Amino acid sequence: MVQFRKLFPLALAVLLLGGALQSVGALRNDPAPVEGKLKPTDEQIDAAEEIADKLKYHYRRLDFNDALSSKVFDQYLKDLDPNRLYLIQSDIDEFEKYRSDLDDQLRKGELEAGYTIFNRFQSRLESRLEGMLAMVDNDLDGLDFDGKDEVRVSREDAPWAKDMAALDDIWLRQFKNAVLSMRLNEAEDEDIKTRLTRRYESQLKRIRQNTPEDVFQVYMNALTQTFDPHTTYFTPHNSENFDISMSRSLEGIGAVLQYEDGYTKVVRLVPAGPAAKSGQLKPADRIVGVGQEDEEPTPVIGLRLDEVVDQIRGPKGTKVNLEIIPAGSASEHDTRVISIVRNKVVLEEQAAKKDIITIERDGETHKLGVIEIPAFYLDFAAFHRGDPDYTSTTSDVAKLLVELRKENIDGLVIDLRNNGGGSLLEVNKLVSLFINRGPTVQVRESSGRVSVEADKFPGVLYAGPMAVMVNRYSASASEIFAGAMQDYGRALIVGDQTYGKGTVQTLLDLNHGKLKMTNAKFYRVSGSSNQNLGIVPDVDMPSLVDKKEVGESSLPNALPWDEISSAKYQRVSDMVPYLPMLRERHVERTEQDPEFVYVLSLRALLDKNRNRETLSLNMEQRTSQQHAFDAERLAIENRRRDSRGEDPLDSIKALRDLEEQRALDPESHDEAIDDDPYVRETGEILVDLMDLIRDKQVARKG
Repeated sequence: MVQFRKLFPLALAVLLLGGALQSVGALRNDPAPVEGKLKPTDEQIDAAEEIADKLKYHYRRLDFNDALSSKVFDQYLKDLDPNRLYLIQSDIDEFEKYRSDLDDQLRKGELEAGYTIFNRFQSRLESRLEGMLAMVDNDLDGLDFDGKDEVRVSREDAPWAKDMAALDDIWLRQFKNAVLSMRLNEAEDEDIKTRLTRRYESQLKRIRQNTPEDVFQVYMNALTQTFDPHTTYFTPHNSENFDISMSRSLEGIGAVLQYEDGYTKVVRLVPAGPAAKSGQLKPADRIVGVGQEDEEPTPVIGLRLDEVVDQIRGPKGTKVNLEIIPAGSASEHDTRVISIVRNKVVLEEQAAKKDIITIERDGETHKLGVIEIPAFYLDFAAFHRGDPDYTSTTSDVAKLLVELRKENIDGLVIDLRNNGGGSLLEVNKLVSLFINRGPTVQVRESSGRVSVEADKFPGVLYAGPMAVMVNRYSASASEIFAGAMQDYGRALIVGDQTYGKGTVQTLLDLNHGKLKMTNAKFYRVSGSSNQNLGIVPDVDMPSLVDKKEVGESSLPNALPWDEISSAKYQRVSDMVPYLPMLRERHVERTEQDPEFVYVLSLRALLDKNRNRETLSLNMEQRTSQQHAFDAERLAIENRRRDSRGEDPLDSIKALRDLEEQRALDPESHDEAIDDDPYVRETGEILVDLMDLIRDKQVARKG
């Protein structure tokens, strides 16, 4: 199976983890004793020293000083209590003594601060969940939903509660919001009590099973994530599965997951996988429950990532039910249950494939080839044993180009949407099909040394007009290819700003676990970094993706964009003079195109919903808001259906039923490439470019 090299952060995959509480054995004599029952082991103390030592060679080269200590302190509190719902101001005041001491402690392997803070947090969390279970047992009819109370949507930047009474008020509002949200989703009170009881009991069970190993991984990741989001510590247990983005995503539903703030968050969908085909699961959705076949989903909030993945995986042909919080939802209790039939993503489904579209312009038909590349794949086993027929992206694309040339195409579109990356070797070789030798990408190491990867193969397989399609989920190797095509002036880049993953990680063995550490960055041949900024397209396409939730720039402590010296290369052509006219014509077309009007309208509605800072706890007001949202969502959908000649849907329930039907039978809803508005519009833009180039050539001759 293809080995992807794009490594998304697993973040804090062990907060509130499972595993029975174990004896920690003999401990060293710490200068300051740990307060609480969970205490570090000798192995963890040694590992902390080793991690601190190895982080000196991180690409960022941060000094272990008071400034770093302060950042680790804030990061640790954020990781433990991101919405400030458990600790109170007096706890924080007490912990302030550690703010400038963590760097010194960690260098010496002293873990007292991390364990003491965690033990206090666990105590507060356990008491709070016990209180919420008692609240659920009370009569829900006694809750008041007629007043002017509101609940804050996100408490990430809220002040810490000044005392327990203030925190009780915050939790009462949280509880009322949970009940109100479920009632708006037509849940009966008995069902609400059952669901909330299961949720709180599940979380309570998990925290009571926390081990010193769980605390250590959370604390070490507060340190590593201060350097950058892709630098991560793995315990011996989890280091075996550190590359979940590859080894565990290709069976089951085909989704790359990470742990974030107690939730399992979808990072991206594997091309050609069941989740991608279903259309119901999206990046930035959060999974809060998992059920098998006809079972109701059971809560997975607080479970470690590998446990959630194990529940989602299963035999081909079986069904998994996921309770999700859709990306952008105003409330964590606005959940939906979706069903996906498991399958296995095989190499053939990830292979590059071709098609042809035609664009009519002024009585002339333009034939354009389209090559979709879901990933940069390489059969490493066959490659290393010297098999000349090993499967790879470049060999497959080369064959498709030869076939398209025989069909006398006028232009070419390379579709890299949703391509999360893959083999660096393959992306360099793919660039070589379109340029006649030259550098393809630069790599700067933490030492400052810059190396240049280059196309060493003479000749060009395709030299005609070309466009490359990208979106927010195009990452890593995709960005290298798109950046090279843009720098050489070899192709127009069309779509959305890409992910911005421009860093390189290495996996280091420790005495206890492993450390995945960022040690290099990718740079384009022009000297511009791929990191954080990604590839900015020449012509923008409207998108539903919220860049604040998806992409490198959305991750805390992401390495910044920067530049180094340009490599020596020769541009094939200069697209810049044509861009103003290309953009103008694109806007003129899409302003009237029902498919793009649909995207822009839906994006505006979703932004309005997710940008709310507070939610009313008044039943009448919330009901009115929900009905207004559903009505507008349905109207947007029906305007598009009308433009397609389809019958309108009569209710929001009908829309959701349709989405569920598609999830269970995605193949029946596959659309022809001619019906993809983004491919069609990219074809129009490419023909515009061809016309402008031809007009310029005619003007020169005249």
